[in-house]
Amino acid sequence: MAVKWSGGHSWSVLCLNVSAEGLVASGAERGELALWDGGGSPVAQLRLPQAEDVTSVVFSARRPGTLYASHGETISVLDVRSLQEPLERFRVNEEEINCLSVNDTDGFLAAADDSGAIKVVDLESKKVSRSLRHSNICSSVAFRPQRPQSLVSCGLDMQVMLWNLQKARPLWTTNLQECDTEEESPQSAGQFFNPPLAHSLSVASCGNIFSCGAQDGKVRIFRVTGVRFERELEFQAHSLGVSQVLFMPEAYWLLSGGNDGKVLLWDVSSNVGKQQKSPAKSLHRRKAQAAASSRKDGKLNKVASNEHAGVVPKLTIEHGEKVNWLSCAEIKGSRRVLVADQTSSVSAYPLPEP
Repeated sequence: MAVKWSGGHSWSVLCLNVSAEGLVASGAERGELALWDGGGSPVAQLRLPQAEDVTSVVFSARRPGTLYASHGETISVLDVRSLQEPLERFRVNEEEINCLSVNDTDGFLAAADDSGAIKVVDLESKKVSRSLRHSNICSSVAFRPQRPQSLVSCGLDMQVMLWNLQKARPLWTTNLQECDTEEESPQSAGQFFNPPLAHSLSVASCGNIFSCGAQDGKVRIFRVTGVRFERELEFQAHSLGVSQVLFMPEAYWLLSGGNDGKVLLWDVSSNVGKQQKSPAKSLHRRKAQAAASSRKDGKLNKVASNEHAGVVPKLTIEHGEKVNWLSCAEIKGSRRVLVADQTSSVSAYPLPEP
């Protein structure tokens, strides 16, 4: 049963983040920013300048009192101990920012925007150190834990990219549609009408496994090996687009939120937790075997999805509203998933113990 956190916003809540100290930040339409205590009571509120939608909030990795919030093309740096006018502002993006990420060392801040650009700001010099790019809207960007120079991104160009800050070009790129058409009949109508526009990314705490949620309702999980990544797992998670994915601190517990109004908890540890000698080769071998057996009717069936038909959610939450953002917080000794949706409140649901 959900507990509703209300009183912090008047408009739809768009984003959430939780600090190391358990403080929850939420951003909403029309410039609304709120801070909540663990009990779900708003402790501070602020209306950011120009009343632009607050699209992403993220706490500093090493200074939990520092909060970064994107609104329009601007990133505001705020002190949560005294939530007033921003301490400073970065205006480095040319179009609306969709996602922020800060690396482990608090050295770099990445901002992905509607132009497809990812602007990486050196937080010491306060200057842009790298400009990375997708060919369409960049919807999500995430630094990899324990690898402060490495990040992954995805966008509406259906591309998932691995970057290193020492290079301006991606180290590795995967097109989700091309991956799927290798495994499907070219006449697959569902793929044609519901392309895998990539909406959200999350990297597991190990730094080598990351997930991607897309418009076709699928969750794809990748393993990074050196300067490339391979698809480890793919499964149909939602009946509509996957708007949010979030790896929890436990090894390979994953939350997904969809446009179908559901929030699902997955335990994918049995699929990705054990390092195989060659995950890429074994995956390709399984695909080849399945492909050979599926060609009897003259066409190639979906392989990656079917081979993991046993992937079932550990928990299903019928939230009922399109999910805008997911976060996770420890409240009174137990874990809660926090859900932002089209309403002005935040919903908190209890999660099972790992």
